[in-house]
Amino acid sequence: MWYVSTRGMAPRVDFEGALFSGYAPDGGLFMPEELPQLDIETLRQWSALSYPSLVKELCTLFIGPELIPRDVLNDLIDQAFRRFRRREVVHLSRLRDGLNVLELWHGATYAFKDLSLCCTARFLQYFLEKEEKHVTVVVGTSGDTGSAAIESVQGAKNIDIIVLLPQGHCTKIQELQMTTVLSENVHVFGVEGNSDELDEPIKAVFADVAFVKKHNLMSLNSINWSRVLVQMAHHFFAYFHCASSLDTHPLPPVEVVVPTGAAGNLAAGCIAQKMGLPIRLVVAVNRNDIIHRTVQRGDFSLSEAVEPTLASAMDIQVPYNMERIFWLLSGSDSQGTRALMEQFERTQSTSLPKELHSKLLGAVTSESVSDEAITRTMGRCWEENRYLLCPHSAVAVSYHYRQTDRQQPSLPRCCLAPASAAKFPEAVLAAGLTPETPAEILALEFKETRCTPMRKGDDWTLMLRNTIEGLSWPQRGHS
Repeated sequence: MWYVSTRGMAPRVDFEGALFSGYAPDGGLFMPEELPQLDIETLRQWSALSYPSLVKELCTLFIGPELIPRDVLNDLIDQAFRRFRRREVVHLSRLRDGLNVLELWHGATYAFKDLSLCCTARFLQYFLEKEEKHVTVVVGTSGDTGSAAIESVQGAKNIDIIVLLPQGHCTKIQELQMTTVLSENVHVFGVEGNSDELDEPIKAVFADVAFVKKHNLMSLNSINWSRVLVQMAHHFFAYFHCASSLDTHPLPPVEVVVPTGAAGNLAAGCIAQKMGLPIRLVVAVNRNDIIHRTVQRGDFSLSEAVEPTLASAMDIQVPYNMERIFWLLSGSDSQGTRALMEQFERTQSTSLPKELHSKLLGAVTSESVSDEAITRTMGRCWEENRYLLCPHSAVAVSYHYRQTDRQQPSLPRCCLAPASAAKFPEAVLAAGLTPETPAEILALEFKETRCTPMRKGDDWTLMLRNTIEGLSWPQRGHS
């Protein structure tokens, strides 16, 4: 299995090459050169599998036994999921009026990022140990990615991690999950800016190819292909557990509602769809609605500013995984994708070509949800089911309620729930409800914290470069 850049100007790489890169050298994102097609028989066989077994099947298709032998791969994935609070790893809650909520948040940090990051970290360590190498991971976060990335690699002897978090733009719990980890290989910076602003120094550092090579830099944001690969399993699991029957030909469709910011989960769904999984995708966003405008009108352009919302992890202006989706839907047209993305980067605004826009409309429906709709949805779900939604999950469920209130006949539907309500007590209170906070989250308040400020006026790129240089392997007494 080979991986190519969406912009078509970089040499192709194998899974290991894609795993250790962030962006491709030409600024694009890595995608599989060809997608395996799954026939009805395979889908029927997979329908009986547990979530970890689905991850194993998908990873086997995209990694290849010459890189990680099948039995080793299975072991790595079993180890990755060992720390989840539920044995089945994810859990489907079936609520009133056909509301299915797939809980993706039973990992250590109570967010769906744990699912893909714990596997990705295992793959990394496998290759690093084999080759006796060290990497420095650089992550910008709007909340959940940072804590899940830290959790997945803390204490690893061959990985250092640097996380930039937007001070005051995460919830208190999200921030504490990052700043209370005191492992020697974890380095956290609190940036005076939002998550788009802190991406700038990271992009600047990664643009220096020689520097990246010299210091073995990589990213674990959802630009990393391994993250998208593992997230495909949600869509298969949702389909198998919500489809009316797998005995018909063709197989019946299921609607999967994906709340999203950077569109990693959405890209995973589009790939699953292309491989033959009969899902209809609905992308649900908050007031930061670039994806909604792109789907509805082909308008891929930035708004004036990021608006802070209750679903803070989705307060994103630049959903970089849309590039993967454009490439996929345009039939792997790297020239067209490159032209589109370069124009977007130059002018922060572009219109999708007609044909691409109609393909996108065929693959995805979209909805943008206000803060008021988020709190209303959280309130209604509690009232009807005694079930607490996090604000991001409420963005998806809000779409479900709108559809059921219209009483149109609809497909079976599954709403992805990316985080636990326990991480967002502020939003739960805003909805007039009572937060339920697990003891391990309450305990964060009393732990020692460590965080280096990056203030307005500081040279953030220079600070980042200096930190990376300070971590370089030779200086750490390692020959």
